[in-house]
Amino acid sequence: MSKLIYVLNGPNLNLLGKRQPEIYGTEALSDVEQNCKSLLVDDYEIFMGQSNHEGQLIDWIHEARDKACGIVINPAAFTHTSVAILDALNAFEGPVIEVHISNVHKRESFRHHSYVSLRADGVIAGLGTEGYEAALRRIISLTRS
Repeated sequence: MSKLIYVLNGPNLNLLGKRQPEIYGTEALSDVEQNCKSLLVDDYEIFMGQSNHEGQLIDWIHEARDKACGIVINPAAFTHTSVAILDALNAFEGPVIEVHISNVHKRESFRHHSYVSLRADGVIAGLGTEGYEAALRRIISLTRS
């Protein structure tokens, strides 16, 4: 049986590579997906989802409860606003790694607070899109049997 890891992305990440490349770089989300897939070992798989809608992200987190061994999440702006995403993550029993492409601590002060961090088993910020790969490696390390 495969081990599925959900890699979830919040609002505006569909514009990755086009929007503010000086902050977020030039790689597209499809590049991130390919880089993550290249790291998969054994029987691991990923589901990659991006939505600009909070409810869709929550639905995927709920779905992951029955399907996934871990979640990598870049909640984007929902990081700072969504108690609902926090509540959904609190209902997930596997490891959760929060990822931010930029170093949110060097940016506007409102970006310094994360609701998601209250549940996350690890937080990666400022490594660019390589942060996804680090998060995926960690989930695999935590869930390998």
